[in-house]
Amino acid sequence: MRANCTQIALIHQPLLALFMRNFAKKYGVAALTIFLWSLAVSGQSWSQSTVSSEPASGSTEDTILKKLLPTDSVITLTMHDAVMQALEHNVDIQVSRHTRDAQLTNIISEQAKFDPTIQLGGRYDRTVAPLNRPVFGFGGVTAGNDPDNFDQNDTRFNVGYSQRLLTGGSYDLTFDTNRNSVAGTTGFLFNPSYGSNLAISLTQPLLRNLGQTVNTTLITVARNAAAVEQLLLSQQILSVISQVEQTYWELVFARENLKVAHATLKAAEELLASNREKVKAGVLADVEALQAQAGVASRIEQILLAQKTVEDQEDQLRLLLSPSEIALTRTTPLIPLDQPIQHQSKIALQSTIVQALKHRPEALQAKKNVNSSHTQTQFAKNQLLPDLSFQAGLGLAGLGDNASDTWQRLGSTDFYNMGGGLVLSYPLGNRAAESQHQRRILETHQQQASLLRIRQQIILDVKEAIRQVDTNYKRIRTNQASRRLSDKQLKAEQERLQLGLSTTRVVLEFQRDLQAAQGQELRAILDYNQSLSRLRFVTASTLNHYNIEVQ
Repeated sequence: MRANCTQIALIHQPLLALFMRNFAKKYGVAALTIFLWSLAVSGQSWSQSTVSSEPASGSTEDTILKKLLPTDSVITLTMHDAVMQALEHNVDIQVSRHTRDAQLTNIISEQAKFDPTIQLGGRYDRTVAPLNRPVFGFGGVTAGNDPDNFDQNDTRFNVGYSQRLLTGGSYDLTFDTNRNSVAGTTGFLFNPSYGSNLAISLTQPLLRNLGQTVNTTLITVARNAAAVEQLLLSQQILSVISQVEQTYWELVFARENLKVAHATLKAAEELLASNREKVKAGVLADVEALQAQAGVASRIEQILLAQKTVEDQEDQLRLLLSPSEIALTRTTPLIPLDQPIQHQSKIALQSTIVQALKHRPEALQAKKNVNSSHTQTQFAKNQLLPDLSFQAGLGLAGLGDNASDTWQRLGSTDFYNMGGGLVLSYPLGNRAAESQHQRRILETHQQQASLLRIRQQIILDVKEAIRQVDTNYKRIRTNQASRRLSDKQLKAEQERLQLGLSTTRVVLEFQRDLQAAQGQELRAILDYNQSLSRLRFVTASTLNHYNIEVQ
């Protein structure tokens, strides 16, 4: 998700010619430098792409311009590029992703409780014990002053296999074989002897902890928790995209507002030039030229303030695009390329609300929490039952003077043991289980109330966002009409000034009114685009808008 940024040189030649003709001789080199810098970074109009050009060589003006213009390149950026770059470097998204991955491990951990277990063992024992008297079965033993030795060697190997079942039960399968020998002459049938045992045992609850639903409760809860973290990640992504969109349009407004300030300065300079010619011709008083000159100075201040706003918004966008300190120290101008939308978007209230309720991460999170609470309540209800378990076992045995003989007798099933029974356990009063069940019921009701509250808030958010979109679109049309009227009034007043029926002060006031009307129109246009971004955020349609899939 890396933004493809194009770096190009940016020079406004038409304004430079006007600047060289009227501006340098009036306000000095310092003001000249500020003005040129403002022009260099002011950006292009919405209907034109940024291009690079080189000033013609050979003239004195070109030599001066090459010294004064900044040599830094600019970075052009579309909205899509800005969003992709911000998503790639955002620290909060990285934290949410790691948290989600950690939750995924909990699912495997709970599922692993039903994995089978295998056991392997081997053991050798030798026992040399004193005998106080001859043991029955031994021959050739005489009583004396020293005890006889009982020397026994036993070698044993065993393998076991056990597993917990989804039904709540468990089983164990074991097999062991051993070789036993006693030194000396004995009366045993087999010495050495080989023995083998095969046994299986089963325990199955019949009331408490019976059934797959009960025994997979923790797996379900872990899955819901991982899903919630996934939704939190999606919510964080939506939030970052919304911040980028809002900041991007604020930068667009700042740059366009700077261009309005430049246009207002140009009009004030033209008025100043005209007044000076009239003063020289003796048809206008000196005070009119002074008022026009004061108007130019005021416009320069507005340009300086507008330029500061542009740089502030650039820094805000840089912070979203990359959190590194090196990126924040850069001063390369950022030029947004996307044009704001000005056409009306038709929005159906009911279908938009349905979409928001279906896709908003907050509502989906609340549903997962309700599901987890309901699952835990069902488990707590099951724990109210008595603990009644069926237990059974079956075993086979074999004995012989060699391993083959032992296994043959084991397979004949002549020697076996078997049995089974029921075990009942129930704590008197069962207060712990009752208390836990009541707690789970209350938690479920709480989660259901939270879901209802979130759905209500989503409906209000959607309605408010749609109203904001409609209002801002109407503001665009209203401010466009106001700007046209202000433009007509200014032109009319300028004609009155040419006829000597008005004053410079009045014309400057109308220029300020036109600048204010242009600024309000720009503000309405950018507010409209920001409200569209807000609507996509509250309906969770931003990811589809940018074709982003959260895996």
